[in-house]
Amino acid sequence: MDRIDEQILRLLRENARITSSDISKQVHLSVPAVSERIRKLEDTGLIKQFTVKLDREQLGLHLIAFVMVEIEKTEHIAGFRETVLQAVSVLECHHIAGAYDYVLKVAVKGTADLERFISETLKQVEGVSKTNTMIVLSSMKEEM
Repeated sequence: MDRIDEQILRLLRENARITSSDISKQVHLSVPAVSERIRKLEDTGLIKQFTVKLDREQLGLHLIAFVMVEIEKTEHIAGFRETVLQAVSVLECHHIAGAYDYVLKVAVKGTADLERFISETLKQVEGVSKTNTMIVLSSMKEEM
């Protein structure tokens, strides 16, 4: 991957619908050359998918929280993971090292929905022994 590939990736991250023609003008390559580079980036797995970035505020999801989760026994992990994969309010789930086992990034309408998610979904999962929630006040940078 060279400087031009990095430029192409930056342009695609900003707008996945940008045309190869528009990219070619900005990186000073022909359209076929740009298309070939994008194809190679896909073939190598560097580009996994093209997607849409939604405006969560317009969707009414005004509150972001990070929820740390402790699982008491490893045999409960599969059930926890299944619940998290089904939960539409969970944007991200990361297995972490430290005092907790997982950290979830959650987007909900407000505190009532957050409370409902934690008490009625998360804490109902067998093996979830402890949670710690941090509410985001503002974000300088957010990739979604």
